[in-house]
Amino acid sequence: MSTDSIRVYESESLGGQCCETICRNNCSCEAYAPVNQANNTGCQIWLKGTRFTEDARLKGQSIYLVRQKVNRWWVWLIVAVGASLALPLICYLCYASLRKYKAEVDRKTKQMKILHEIGGNAMISMVYGRTKRNKKEAKERHEVDIFSFESIVVATNNFSDSNRLGEGGFGPVYKGTLSDGQEVAIKRLSNSSGQGLTEFKNEAKLMAKLQHTNLVRLLGFCIERDERILVYEYMPNKSLDFYLFDASRTKVLDWEKRFSIIEGVAQGLLYLHKYSRLKVIHRDLKAGNILLDEEMNPKLSDFGMARIFGSRESEENTNRVVGTRGYMAPEYAINGAVSTKIDIFSFGVLLIEILSGKKNYSRFDFDCPLNLIGYAWQLWNNGRALELIEPALDEPSVQNKVQRVIHIGLLCVQDQAKDRPSMLDVISFLSNDYIQLAKPKQPAYFNGDVEEESELHNIKQEHYSANYVTISNLDVR
Repeated sequence: MSTDSIRVYESESLGGQCCETICRNNCSCEAYAPVNQANNTGCQIWLKGTRFTEDARLKGQSIYLVRQKVNRWWVWLIVAVGASLALPLICYLCYASLRKYKAEVDRKTKQMKILHEIGGNAMISMVYGRTKRNKKEAKERHEVDIFSFESIVVATNNFSDSNRLGEGGFGPVYKGTLSDGQEVAIKRLSNSSGQGLTEFKNEAKLMAKLQHTNLVRLLGFCIERDERILVYEYMPNKSLDFYLFDASRTKVLDWEKRFSIIEGVAQGLLYLHKYSRLKVIHRDLKAGNILLDEEMNPKLSDFGMARIFGSRESEENTNRVVGTRGYMAPEYAINGAVSTKIDIFSFGVLLIEILSGKKNYSRFDFDCPLNLIGYAWQLWNNGRALELIEPALDEPSVQNKVQRVIHIGLLCVQDQAKDRPSMLDVISFLSNDYIQLAKPKQPAYFNGDVEEESELHNIKQEHYSANYVTISNLDVR
């Protein structure tokens, strides 16, 4: 071996152990060996940088290699500091993960509870029991879907104003495009809305179970986080009031279209009152809640205020009166009496609005303030009913039909609920001109101070007046 970088200690007092100690106390020492092999005394050490090669002079000599213990205190300092910093971070991440997990569990628990309240086990199975293979079949069966909030955000471009279609009592409505390209209308419950979870569940429950060509179809909903969102089929022609009360658009509605809309609304109401699995009172029928598809076919919407009846029930009273001023039947507004006849009353108001192109709360006589119903009643009694209609309908070929529809409308708005026809009767009257119609009696609200249509949101007050009617314990929108 080469003897470069060797130090030799010749003292005979240095034994083998001393030699080892000298080497270990020198951080540059890499190997050592006794000088005198016979008695193992003296010491020679090899420092760092020694090159070990074959050397005849060292043959047979024992050389001991030493691995120095390096003092790496700074390594442990870094580890200790890193651990002290990482521990809070690890604790926070664990806490955040736990919170996220708990929030997800709570969300799913609430979601399951709402789903159960909406439609029971059938709804839960419907939403969570699907596979990709049977999604198409579910769509064909008109089953509702459940949407993630992220998918709704993407569909509406983060609820951009350019996608906003309007706003109702429920909250803003947006146009959206789903991932498969389908256009939808998305109703998002507003925090300032007079409606809440009760109305949301009510509408979702009803629309998930009701299917009719004249009812807007519910595609699904979102109940993620604090969001309450309903997803409906998109109606490209907006609502009836968009055309009916605008002079620049009303010409689109000729007699055939108006009569078709009247028939469609009547069929939708008949289904709700008589032929659906649930007997339903809409309670907020008005032009703004009649949506029009691409062919101007009407579809009833906004079932947040609807009331479900048992199959044998015909009437009940409620302390919570909801609806829109100008369309509410008197017995409902005054006493909270709920029956199919309150929808008949609203339908009668709607008929007269469709024919006249005017709103019920419009003022027609400054000497004796009349609303639209009062004005129609006055003209009817004076034999001048056709003066009520829009100029676009003033054609000799349709005058008899128009006058008959006015007659039917006045029958529907009679003051006493028992005098109003059923929806089945109304459809018979509309489809068969040979059926003799009874003489209408005085309607409700035919005069009084005229107030604009308004919606009152979740308030309770002692006195509320609309055309001299006082209501207690109100909760209307």
